[in-house]
Amino acid sequence: MTETGSKSDADAHFRHAAAGLSVWVLTNGMAGFETQVIGIAEALGATPVIKRVTPGKPWRWLAPWGPAQPNPEIAPPWPDLLIASGRQSIPYARMIRRKSGGKTFTAILQDPRVAPSHFDFVWAPAHDRLEGPNVLSTVVSPHRLTRERLATEAAKFAPEVASLPRPRVAVLLGGTNSVYSLTEAVAARIGAQLAGLTEHYGAGLMVTPSRRTGEAQSRIIREALAGRPALMWDGTGDNPYFGFLGLADAVVVTCDSVNMVGEAAFTGKPVYVIELEGQSPKFRRFLDAVYATGAARPFVGQLERWEYEPLNATDEIARAIAARLEKHKAQPEKG
Repeated sequence: MTETGSKSDADAHFRHAAAGLSVWVLTNGMAGFETQVIGIAEALGATPVIKRVTPGKPWRWLAPWGPAQPNPEIAPPWPDLLIASGRQSIPYARMIRRKSGGKTFTAILQDPRVAPSHFDFVWAPAHDRLEGPNVLSTVVSPHRLTRERLATEAAKFAPEVASLPRPRVAVLLGGTNSVYSLTEAVAARIGAQLAGLTEHYGAGLMVTPSRRTGEAQSRIIREALAGRPALMWDGTGDNPYFGFLGLADAVVVTCDSVNMVGEAAFTGKPVYVIELEGQSPKFRRFLDAVYATGAARPFVGQLERWEYEPLNATDEIARAIAARLEKHKAQPEKG
């Protein structure tokens, strides 16, 4: 689903929904989960208390269905709002809702793998096909990126890319994961296509590899861009990822990260997706859904111009939580 800036501004009162409330965000500490829960908390106007759980055996095997392992960090007083994500967090979320007598509003991000009725609100990506009266699904995922952060990061890195010609293209490189593979042969193809953008379109490139990209693959792409108008982050100093997004006229991103594709589509700039070797039904549904919004197209080594409404799942999810939270606060306390 899409979100226009004007609509977001018109009902931005949701940004203060958690003002004055105690808010916990709960995950196993994995960056992907934590980014999402903190992003939603911040969108609701909260500065959350960050809780991380790493249950041992057998509790981690039993999650999300089994009981929560006792943890001195997960104890009363219970928060007004809990935002949790990840399989290991689910037993704790169920416990907190139960022990608080329903006082704690529990919001879960990602499919909890148990009935959504255990919680007050559940968000799941549309490609998970989760349904329920308290379930919201969106094509892309929530994150911590905002217009203000884009502008701030763009200003920070603008001097570094000032010499690059336009159009400037941000290139976000992921890499091999459990679904996709970025081989050296694929890296060579990507490098040649990116070099072609500088030759045929006069583009300037701003490239950010990740830890998953691989040293050999990064070297291959770096060598392909040698002597061309391209800046490729070497992993030292501040990460220019958001700065490059803010400074770009278009974005090229590998398909292996739902979060990266979603953040690119938040910019409102043309997004080109590099489809790597391998796939899964869920990723295929995700990519096809993003293409259907008009935000992105497969990358075939060409540049075009088009417009679309930026995808903003963070605000959409926060708005839905705010509406339910308001009704929750109005209910009499449960005994």
